[in-house]
Amino acid sequence: MHRHFKIYKPYGYLSQFITNQKTRKNKKLLGELFDFPEATMSIGRLDQDSEGLLLLTTDGKVSADITGRKVEKEYYVQVDGLIDETAIEKMTCGVEIGIQGKKYRTNPCKASILSSSPTFPERAKKIRDERHGPTSWISVTLTEGKFRQVKKMTAAVGFPTLRLVRVRVGNELLDNMDAGEVREVEEFSY
Repeated sequence: MHRHFKIYKPYGYLSQFITNQKTRKNKKLLGELFDFPEATMSIGRLDQDSEGLLLLTTDGKVSADITGRKVEKEYYVQVDGLIDETAIEKMTCGVEIGIQGKKYRTNPCKASILSSSPTFPERAKKIRDERHGPTSWISVTLTEGKFRQVKKMTAAVGFPTLRLVRVRVGNELLDNMDAGEVREVEEFSY
């Protein structure tokens, strides 16, 4: 019987359960958040300094289905400065970013400016405050997931990412989960 979980991956955690030789031993891993069954794997990843919804499963077929199907992933992104519609339009059409030393043009995506700041749990590491200039929040929805893609996209249009929170994978939502919270679910809706 396979098991499935959705978690709010906190800032500072790696999206893995065991360290490999490239990973320093003092890194925080997902296994510290809950007593997951053996063979639990993350479906996709979030960078150590990103946070939000991460799906976990013991079923490799479900993992392959979600990662291989171009399932939408939505992120709320706090950027440095007051982003404008011109930058948003560039992102929706696709921008050029670097992936492993090569230029890559991102696929068209959905992006919009959020009218109000979302409410998330306070982050373990403080983000700079208003004294350093204004910030704004945007929503970015992708069906691809290149290494640090959202951060590279916001930087490419002149608005570096300060905080990135994944809020949706397919039909699975972050809801009002707290950082580090784990919920077991019967199955995923995607």
